[in-house]
Amino acid sequence: MKKLLLALAFTLGSSAAMADKQAVTVVLSDASTMTQGMAMVLANQMQEQGAQVDILLCDKAGDLALKNVGGEVMKPNNVTPAQLLNAAMKKGATASVCALYLPNSGNKPEDLKDGVTPAKPADMARALLEPNRKVVSF
Repeated sequence: MKKLLLALAFTLGSSAAMADKQAVTVVLSDASTMTQGMAMVLANQMQEQGAQVDILLCDKAGDLALKNVGGEVMKPNNVTPAQLLNAAMKKGATASVCALYLPNSGNKPEDLKDGVTPAKPADMARALLEPNRKVVSF
């Protein structure tokens, strides 16, 4: 019985801790490699500090979501912004392209990396309005 109660307490405590994660939306639309890199570095750092990060890619930054994107390698860690996006997603970040990206870029949903989806404006607006969510834009 004690083990059951301890397991239940642990589960409830873990659920409460997950619910307390800071929600952050990173909106990235800048075409600059350095700005894209910094946005992705900060997204990864926020994750490491316990945040649940959601990334919205718009305009030229939407190209980071493409399967075959290359990009300029940035110092000091010799990674591209797209590689930093991949790292964030592997650690649990969600990533989406804005609703205008696909129809205006000539790309199709099947051109996106696994796990990246087109954003739905109503859902995105609802998330951005959450009282405790931080929104950071680059």
